[in-house]
Amino acid sequence: MRLAIHNWMRAETLESTLKRISALGYTHLEIQGAPEMYDTQEVKELLEKYGIQCWGSVTLMLEERNLLAKDPDQRKRSVQYVLDLAQMVKDLGGKVISLVPATVGKIIPDARPEEEWEWAVEGVKQVYEFTEANGLRIGIEPINRFETYFINRGDQALALAEAVGPNCGVCLDTFHMNIEEVDMFATMKRMGSRLVNFHVADNNRMAPGMGKLDWKRIMSTLAEIGYDETLSVEFCPPIDRTPANPYPNSIDEAPEGLSEEQLKFLQDHGSTAITEEFYSMLTQRSADLLKPYLS
Repeated sequence: MRLAIHNWMRAETLESTLKRISALGYTHLEIQGAPEMYDTQEVKELLEKYGIQCWGSVTLMLEERNLLAKDPDQRKRSVQYVLDLAQMVKDLGGKVISLVPATVGKIIPDARPEEEWEWAVEGVKQVYEFTEANGLRIGIEPINRFETYFINRGDQALALAEAVGPNCGVCLDTFHMNIEEVDMFATMKRMGSRLVNFHVADNNRMAPGMGKLDWKRIMSTLAEIGYDETLSVEFCPPIDRTPANPYPNSIDEAPEGLSEEQLKFLQDHGSTAITEEFYSMLTQRSADLLKPYLS
């Protein structure tokens, strides 16, 4: 297995991220799902400079992005966003698209379940045509009920993947599984060969090893089902604003380059802008726990 990390958790230059992770033993990046932010040629040069490869990207389903919107024009724009993201991943030599079908933060549906399911299948199939033609894999990602009412469990993601096509897969996340799954290990086994990406954070969404999850068992289960791809670190630390905060230097009071959209996304995930010191510690702790499991 290989070690990757997302870069949406802190607003900083991509070069700052790559410089940090290359020094800590990461080999791959799951790049922020904002294709409009990146010049792929410049990104490729930075990746080469620091010896990092693109693993893929995760959709940032914000604002009007929603594959199961009632408005057909909104669905069309949302599909185009995912296609643009997939093109970016292809251009960067990546392999996977971690796809959340519905708007993150939207927890009330606009239509009947059967309508939404039809729209979701239709939208993902359009992306699937592109990924199949370009050697990419889609991983439908379940996220917890407080972030979406649609696709919270592995079995739901698997059902959507199977409705889309034989090469459509699932992306599981340990944080979300800890909330929604009766038995995360049984879920991992049911996904089997459909598991194409694996996001890692602890039960409190801190770095792996900073909570209560059984990482030894998680890794042995991945080995049992034959998953030997990438572990993609995606912590999003909760912020303590009380005197009980064990990390008093964690909040960045004057972040640079953080857009309103990015800040809202972090806040919607129970976090905020964090300092480089705090972020570096979490990145280091993740690598320290996971590197012994890599092969």
